[in-house]
Amino acid sequence: MSSSFLHWLSLVGTIWLQAINGPNSDFPIYSSQLKDVKHISQIQLNFLAFASDFGKLFGWLSGVAANHLPLWLVAVIGAVFSLSGYIVQYLFLENSKLECWHLFILTFLAGNGICWINTVCYLICIGNFSSDSRVAVGISTSYQGLSAKVYNVIANGVFTKTKPKAKSYLLLNAIVPMIVTIFVTPFLRVRKATKERTNSAFLFMFVITLVTGMCAVFMSIRGFSSKKRMIILGVLLVSLLLIPVGIILREIMRKILRDKKENWIHDLRIEDVESVIETKEEREDEVVVPISIPVSVQFVEQRESEEVGAMKMLKKGDFWLYFMSYMFSGTLGLVFLNNLGQIAESRGLSETSTLVSLSSSFGFFGRIISSFLDYFFIK
Repeated sequence: MSSSFLHWLSLVGTIWLQAINGPNSDFPIYSSQLKDVKHISQIQLNFLAFASDFGKLFGWLSGVAANHLPLWLVAVIGAVFSLSGYIVQYLFLENSKLECWHLFILTFLAGNGICWINTVCYLICIGNFSSDSRVAVGISTSYQGLSAKVYNVIANGVFTKTKPKAKSYLLLNAIVPMIVTIFVTPFLRVRKATKERTNSAFLFMFVITLVTGMCAVFMSIRGFSSKKRMIILGVLLVSLLLIPVGIILREIMRKILRDKKENWIHDLRIEDVESVIETKEEREDEVVVPISIPVSVQFVEQRESEEVGAMKMLKKGDFWLYFMSYMFSGTLGLVFLNNLGQIAESRGLSETSTLVSLSSSFGFFGRIISSFLDYFFIK
């Protein structure tokens, strides 16, 4: 099977994984219900919101595991962590023996599971797209911003008779990552990297993602039935398969044309074949001047394949610049999103899920635009 087809199929698989790899992002929707069921204070609720992010501090464990285990197994382990963390909360949420510190540990475990799936997605995008690794990673991770929207749409589409409650979201947070991970496991492979730039495929993917972002925002603002939202979002996610399918069809057409050309050459007359052979011999007698590769290009290629260890990484200024910028900027967004449910209630809004869904949609739309600009800056 074509390597390009498998590369793009793996990218679609990582996008599907990232679309459901933010089960903690729907926490604001059911946080108030959780607070009432467990009779906990606002401070304790804030600690539970922090628990998932605290679990990500140990995300480096997934990187160590990826050096020794197959990537598909690393993804399954992450899904198992999410399943374990949320299914226990779902089963024993109304049990008085399940205290706040139990919820903290379980949410911590589920939050760490997110890192395992993230690591797999990053390694696949970087390994399969050496020339466009930044763009591939950017597109894949953008879909994680859509997770809250995805879980909200599924919850309202599945639990149509009753309004989704805390247990409904906990159940979805537990089983959806495991189902999707098992489904895309055959695609989670790093294959021989190609440096060929498939500009048309990336542009077509950008079109699909931008349409997805606009539809997500529009569906959050305008009233659509739950089933229509689930169908539209499902079609947009599945439509990503058009890219690998289009690539395999294009290669099939190229093969057909090449076979026709070979048959045409086979049917040439004897004197035509002799003239072709003479021309080939003349070209072989020509002197071939070797082309030297500039040192700068060799250095760039060497840097692309350079493996940076943990201690070497800690000595690099780029790492600490990224660490500090994320610590003092990205975390502010997490604080806002984790408390979005309480903010909505303080403003007198009854439908917290609508605000969370809208925030998720705009977050995805903003991320994908930055990847779109990054793609053209690379060119």
